[in-house]
Amino acid sequence: MMFIAVQSIAQQPSPVKVAEGLVQVTSEGGLTVYKGIPFAAPPVGNLRWKAPQPAAKWEGVKQTTKFAPAPMQGGNPQSGKSEDCLYLNIWTPAKSANEKIPVLVWIYGGGFSFGSTSDPVHNGEHLARKGVVLVSIAYRVGQLGFLALPELNEENPKHVSGNYGLLDQIAGLQWIKDNIAAFGGDPGKVTIFGESAGGISVSMLCASPLAKGLFHGAISQSGGSFGPTRPTTFPGENMKTLQQATTDGKAFLQKSGVSSIADLRKIEADKLPMGFGMPGAWPIVDGYVIPDDQHKLYQAGKYNDIPVLIGYNSDEGASFSREKTPEEFVNGVKARYGKFADDLIKAYPVGEKTVPKTARDLARDAAFGWQTWSWAQLQAKTGKSKVFYYYFDQHPDYPEDSPRFGFGSPHGQDVAYVFMHLDKSKPETTKSDLEISEAMGTYWTNFAKFGDPNSKEVPKWPAFSDANPEVMVLGPTPHIGPVPSVESLKVLDAYFEWRRTPEGEAWAK
Repeated sequence: MMFIAVQSIAQQPSPVKVAEGLVQVTSEGGLTVYKGIPFAAPPVGNLRWKAPQPAAKWEGVKQTTKFAPAPMQGGNPQSGKSEDCLYLNIWTPAKSANEKIPVLVWIYGGGFSFGSTSDPVHNGEHLARKGVVLVSIAYRVGQLGFLALPELNEENPKHVSGNYGLLDQIAGLQWIKDNIAAFGGDPGKVTIFGESAGGISVSMLCASPLAKGLFHGAISQSGGSFGPTRPTTFPGENMKTLQQATTDGKAFLQKSGVSSIADLRKIEADKLPMGFGMPGAWPIVDGYVIPDDQHKLYQAGKYNDIPVLIGYNSDEGASFSREKTPEEFVNGVKARYGKFADDLIKAYPVGEKTVPKTARDLARDAAFGWQTWSWAQLQAKTGKSKVFYYYFDQHPDYPEDSPRFGFGSPHGQDVAYVFMHLDKSKPETTKSDLEISEAMGTYWTNFAKFGDPNSKEVPKWPAFSDANPEVMVLGPTPHIGPVPSVESLKVLDAYFEWRRTPEGEAWAK
C-alpha cells in the first residue's frame, strides 16, 4: 500500500490508493476523512443471502465524501437506506502513510434490525484527534443479514446459512487489514468496539475462528453473547441453532408469499416483510461463523484471546422492562425462569405497587450484566489477556417527587460519552458529564494504543480477576468499585447453568 499524497494533509490532499483504486479525501479540522468506501461487492441480486464478495476495482478517483446508504431496515437513517450498503468510513490524523497509528473500528448497534454509520453521534472526529484512526463499518441487518433456510444451506459450500451480517463485519476487518496502512493506520494494532448489537457482535467475533488475527483488542458496550440457545428466545437467550433458525426462515418465506429462494431474491428489498421482532433477524449458532454456545467455547479456551474492555449501563432495564405492575413482573419471571423464578424474585425484589430498579435490574443483568460478568470471569480463568470491566452510572440524582426518581443510566446513553458528542444527545451538560466523557474517550483510545486503558491522564483502572473482582465505575467521577449486584448475579448464573443441563434444555422447548 502507498499514500499518494506527499504534501501535508492540511494542504490540498491527493487521493489515496487502496486495493480497488484511488479514493478522494476530504480535509476536516486537521483530519482527513473518507466516507463511503466500498469494502465488498453490493449484496444484491444473486448475492442476496450470500457471504460478501470482494469489491470491484474502479477507474479514476472514487469520490468518498459522503456517507453511503445504511442497510435496508424498518427505520429511516439519515443517509437513506439501500441493499447496496457495504461501505466503511475513515477518520485519520495521519500526515503520511508510515505513521502506524492504532486503529479503532466501530460496529453499530440496533438489535441487528437497525443501525447506520451516519448517525451524528458516531462521528469519529473527536476520538481520531486523540491519536487513533477511527473506522466505522456497515453490515446487513434484519432478515437480509441473518435469514437461514434449507435452500440456502444447500447452495452454501459450508452447508450453512444466516450470519451474513457477521460475515460482512469480518470482510470489513479483512479490508482494513489489507488497506489501512495507506491511511497511516497500523494493521497490527486494530481494536474493535461496539454497543448493544454492536457489542454483541464484538463478543461473537471474539469467539469466531473466521475473525482470528483480524483484530488485537475488543471493547464491548452492553454486549456479550453467553446465553444458551433456545427455540423461543428472550433477552440474554437470543441464540438459536441452525436447525431452529431454518424453521424461522420457512415462516419468513411463507410471509413473503413465495416458495423458493429464487423467487424470494426477485422481491424488491423494500417489499420484504422485514421488521424488528420478525423471525430470522438475529445471529445463530451455525457451527461455522459461530461454532457453538459461546459459554462452552470460552470454558474450553476456544476463542480469540486478546485484551478486552467490557461493561454495561446501570439501568439497562429501564429500556427493556415492559412490566408495569408487580403482578406482571412476577408472572413474567415465572414464565421465563421456571423453577428459578422464586429465587430470582427474591434476588431482584419488586415493590408492593411498583416495579422499581431492583426488579428492573433482572432485565439488565439477564441481557447484559450476567453476559459481561461471565465473559470477564471466563476469560480471566481460561485466557492470558487482560480483562477491564466497567459499570456506566452517569445520571442526575432525581428528587423523590420526580417520575424519574430511582432511575439510572439507560441503554445506549454511553455512546455519546465515548464518542465525546454530548452536544448531539444531551441538551444540558454538567461538569461531571464532560469529565466522564473525556475519561471514556481517553480510556478507549488508550486501550486501542496499548491494550490497556491506563495513563497518567486518568484514574488507574486495575485489570479484573477472581482475586481482584473490581470494576471501573463511570459516574459521577471515574472510581473503582465492586461488581454490582454480584449476589443476584450468582442466582442468575445458577439459572443459566441449569439451562445447559438436559433438564433445562428440555424445559425450554
